[in-house]
Amino acid sequence: MTLDIPQVRSRFPALNQEQVFLDNAGGSQVLDTVIESITSYLSNSNVQLGATYKTSKVSTAAYGTGYEAAAKFINAKPEEICLGVSTTQLFHNLSTALKFQPGDEVILAKLNHEVNSGAWNPACDPNDLAKLMSEKTRLVACPHASNIVGTIVDVKEIAKVVPQYPRALLCVDGVALAPYRQVDVKDLDVDFYAFSWYKVYGPHISQLYASSRVHDQLYSLGHFFKGNETLDLMLNLASANYELVQSIPHVVEYFGPDISATWEQIADHEEKLQKILLDFLNSTGRATVYGQRSADKDIRVPVISFTVQGAKSQALVDEVEKRSSYGFRSGHMYSHRLIKDIMGLDDVEDGVVRISMLHYNTEEEMTGLVKVLSEVLTII
Repeated sequence: MTLDIPQVRSRFPALNQEQVFLDNAGGSQVLDTVIESITSYLSNSNVQLGATYKTSKVSTAAYGTGYEAAAKFINAKPEEICLGVSTTQLFHNLSTALKFQPGDEVILAKLNHEVNSGAWNPACDPNDLAKLMSEKTRLVACPHASNIVGTIVDVKEIAKVVPQYPRALLCVDGVALAPYRQVDVKDLDVDFYAFSWYKVYGPHISQLYASSRVHDQLYSLGHFFKGNETLDLMLNLASANYELVQSIPHVVEYFGPDISATWEQIADHEEKLQKILLDFLNSTGRATVYGQRSADKDIRVPVISFTVQGAKSQALVDEVEKRSSYGFRSGHMYSHRLIKDIMGLDDVEDGVVRISMLHYNTEEEMTGLVKVLSEVLTII
């Protein structure tokens, strides 16, 4: 089966306008039922949780249902997740809570978004990683996919290396992967995993998973009287946003009863989308594509970054915007170290052109984009 793209697009109200959204790695558009749910909650159930009167009971139950759905989405238990304002904040909370000893070492992947580097102030290949690790290794931090080059990291293989050292833990940034592939934290066998719901068709809220096996390695950041039975109690300095949490079940419902089949259909469609753009970029002599040049869904997600010889990245974006309604961006996208240290670009702020698709984009949009890019490349 294939995706019914008109039906898919009908579920995202923001698509009913001229703007073509190709900056999806920065944030997806939001499902209709999510929007309606938040409006309904604020209109009818916006009270403090935990009281015994009727509306508070309804709100408390909805909040709990949101946590259950969020956990199920990644095959975790509700007590193993914490919802919060952003992945950056959740990782900083984790870095404060994780118990370190003098001399402990942290290994950071250069592919990391700053969210998973800055919190811990080129280790994505399992063989390279094994050479770096020692008895002092406390944490390995890597992305599940790069938010610049779109490359999918083999987290399962990395997860086989890390436990060979007794105190080493694996922390994965799934922000750039979760909008495109199904996540199963138990199958991955990671210790920590985080992603942002606002990049997975939902509200502006993020999620951190910590395996129950490592909870005793965390200090609680919560009030002394709140206990530490769940990750939320340990790491959330206050409750997560009520109206956003209770809307999460609507994102999960979107995938239907056979979630794996839906994810496969999404990947198949997005492979077609990125192939149109990659075929064009690979055929021009001026474009440098960073990461995999293949559109193969098994090795990359549709986050494509490139530069054009002799042209500034933002200059290309400006020219496209003059001629069309396509919306994407240039810069380092918070992967400053990757752009500077690995790609070696002199102007990190101008960085790369990044075009990122989601399954609600169409093949017609991509062929139209290629036409506009062809025109722009003749003048810049």
